[in-house]
Amino acid sequence: MKNFQELQDEFQRCITSGDDSVLAEILDSPKEKRDVLFGVYRYAYSSRLVEALSNDHPYLHTYLGDNEFDVMGKAYVEAKPSEHANLRWYSRGIPDFLRATEPYSDYPAICELAELERALNDVFDATDGDILAIEQIAAVPPESWNDLVFRPHVTAKRFDFTSNAAAIWIALKGEETPPDAEVLDEPCRVLVWRQDNTPMFRELTVEEAMMWDEAVNGIPFGVLCSMLATYDDPDNAAGRGAGYLRGWVTSGLLSGISVGA
Repeated sequence: MKNFQELQDEFQRCITSGDDSVLAEILDSPKEKRDVLFGVYRYAYSSRLVEALSNDHPYLHTYLGDNEFDVMGKAYVEAKPSEHANLRWYSRGIPDFLRATEPYSDYPAICELAELERALNDVFDATDGDILAIEQIAAVPPESWNDLVFRPHVTAKRFDFTSNAAAIWIALKGEETPPDAEVLDEPCRVLVWRQDNTPMFRELTVEEAMMWDEAVNGIPFGVLCSMLATYDDPDNAAGRGAGYLRGWVTSGLLSGISVGA
């Protein structure tokens, strides 16, 4: 005969796994059958998980609507049993689930809206990192600028979205009617980070996205400016590069600099 702790563990396992074997250990009540009573607990557990998904993805919830979000959430709960004691981490698989599951996989805007919300949640919870001050940049000797290498802030993440999910997020946050979902001719290049404890994101131009991607891979400033010269007027490439750099510093996107070999 199982002791009370063993029964508790079995009860919890069956709730989370969908197994009904624990019913053999439960008695009917005077008013209801054991399977109905157990189903109440199972439904409450599933509903709590769907609520947690909504808390982490409020704009995805708004975009899909209550009924469709509930359907999606229950499908996720069934497909992805919780493996964490902390509900904060349960929703992290939503973007991948949507990309792999019909009918959501047919709608990139839904998948990418979820990915953008996950990224904003993640940067909020990310560890702290050093923030490069504008004075540190100003102190670099002119002869060292060509060899200057940049270190991105630990929270900075880059995405290329195929849809207008970012525009949909902005409209939903502003409590406005979102634009119709569409697949873009060119990717929407998005940078997500945390500034002063606030999750942020913005769209980058093709040129700035190129410079950022190369900069975080350790390409020195002089080479970056040479690359910028291929995108637009070569005579002011260094000025454009300095402008992008200033924007990154003032936004808290960089943690440090060094002078390469």
